[in-house]
Amino acid sequence: MNLPNKLTLLRVIMIPFFVAAMLTGFKWIALVLFVVASLTDLADGKIARKYNLVTDFGKFMDPLADKMLVISALICLVGMDRIWTWIVILIVAREFIISGFRLVAAEKGKVIAASMWGKFKTTFQMIMVIMMIIDVDYAWSDAGVFGQIYGVLTWIITIVAVALTIISLADYLVKNWSVMDGQL
Repeated sequence: MNLPNKLTLLRVIMIPFFVAAMLTGFKWIALVLFVVASLTDLADGKIARKYNLVTDFGKFMDPLADKMLVISALICLVGMDRIWTWIVILIVAREFIISGFRLVAAEKGKVIAASMWGKFKTTFQMIMVIMMIIDVDYAWSDAGVFGQIYGVLTWIITIVAVALTIISLADYLVKNWSVMDGQL
């Protein structure tokens, strides 16, 4: 197993530790784990492309690991009333639809790699989660002008993440609809 795939698996292994830290009140530990896990997403792709270590396993598992990480965080944040449930439902629904397309493609021997829209979506979702975890720990939204600015920035990032979720879904559907030939 090459280094990029090991980094992807490391991201998956970190998820239960992140969730445990979130749910037991260790928000700083959760934040560090989430940031490190997010950075492995950046590193695995760069290393794979730079050193020609791209594999079908990586193309399949990397986006799945991202989904697992982000969705775990969003579920924790819903439980803390830090994000609206409908946003999480929208994000989860998009991920299930894309995963369904990937499974159908895999049955046909095809791999649907992540698109640029999907990568932007993941980046903004990860930034959104980081900002919300920081707000959970410090409640900066109650901290005067700085808190108000922080709150507005968090919601701008959230709006962008939601928009990219919808755009990337549309992009995947348009580009990969042929995978569904004979399936409907």
